[in-house]
Amino acid sequence: MPKEQLRYDRMVETALRGVVRDALTDVAERGLPGNHHFYLTFRTGYPGIDIPEYLTSQYPNEMTIVLQFQYYGLEVHDDHFEVTLSFNNVHERLVIPFAAITTFADPSVNFALQFQPATPGESADVAAIPARPVTVERKDESKTADDAPAEEPKRGEVVALDAFRKK
Repeated sequence: MPKEQLRYDRMVETALRGVVRDALTDVAERGLPGNHHFYLTFRTGYPGIDIPEYLTSQYPNEMTIVLQFQYYGLEVHDDHFEVTLSFNNVHERLVIPFAAITTFADPSVNFALQFQPATPGESADVAAIPARPVTVERKDESKTADDAPAEEPKRGEVVALDAFRKK
């Protein structure tokens, strides 16, 4: 009977998805420090994804969300996170399994992780590292230098991450 090889590739992917979970957990507990903001790209058809049908229709393969100024009710769990974002002035609750994430980026510090899409059977590996569930309401605290009213931030914008990838 042949011995199975150690799957270091899966171990690394699981550990790096844990980095995403830890970053989101810190943000859920304390908010985004400084200029940090996150771009998260995920597979919209992945099992466990819960997003409005019109977003799935508009983005049948992948979608990128931005966590910066206007996000609400960020909850981080062992195998997924939940967040409320505004799309065309309508608040929508998104449920995203960590295994569905294909890219995580924090452009403020030039940091990005790109993942091989996990198969649904591998998602149990992603949940192997426990997280601390937290819920925090986060409000827009952006102000200009002279305390003039800040411009209304864009809502529900989906962006391409090609600008952040090394060529």
